[in-house]
Amino acid sequence: MTKLDSLINQAIELLQQSRHAVALTGAGISAPSGIPEFRNRDSGLWAKHDPMQVASIYAFKQNPQVFYDWLRPLAALMLAAKPNVAHQALADLERQGPLKAIITQNIDTLHAKAGSQIVHELHGHMREATCIRCYEIYNSSAVLDDYMTTGEVPHCPACGGILKPNAILFGELLPISVLNESRRQAKTCDLMLAIGSSLQVAPAGDLPLQAKHSGARLIIVTLSDTHLDDVADIVIHADVIDVLPRLAAPFLP
Repeated sequence: MTKLDSLINQAIELLQQSRHAVALTGAGISAPSGIPEFRNRDSGLWAKHDPMQVASIYAFKQNPQVFYDWLRPLAALMLAAKPNVAHQALADLERQGPLKAIITQNIDTLHAKAGSQIVHELHGHMREATCIRCYEIYNSSAVLDDYMTTGEVPHCPACGGILKPNAILFGELLPISVLNESRRQAKTCDLMLAIGSSLQVAPAGDLPLQAKHSGARLIIVTLSDTHLDDVADIVIHADVIDVLPRLAAPFLP
């Protein structure tokens, strides 16, 4: 038996003992679906762009065209992306196992597309866009179709204001109801799975430690080291698409 096999078996045991597991997911779970990680040193989205210059709320209001020019290739990847086996494994664990909720830092909506029912999107999503002048909310499908075709900044049909995707930009507050529920889940779960996240970005990166302080077990599944590896019960440095299906398999009929 390899070290990876042993770690996966230990993680399965913790899952089988759990009655209320929660998953925290980051960009690493969507990377196999073709969506680049923001913080990868070589290929991440911030390797070529200063986030404060293209993806802050200040930059958006000053020059929305720069933001939309940056977003266009990423939006194309998100529109084409499909859930991978790691997303599906979490949906299976929710349907058949102890997983009660997913907290995600991702805006790509792939968890919902995989069939997960309870998903708390800490950093917003791309399903809707809001007018920054009159605050009317629109379904993003038609907005994104026109934008992907023309590359032009989308405007509100009602007042002509600029439409902003309902994803959280730098300098914006996280949705308070989602944040509060995520913190509640961290405090009440008996097991947290931290999956594909560097755990560098607060407050999402603080949730596993909150779970530990409340008595939960912690399993980390990610390719790179994190600052919480030393306090986790199990750390699996491997690709999420190799690990998650194996964790879910014992719970499937």
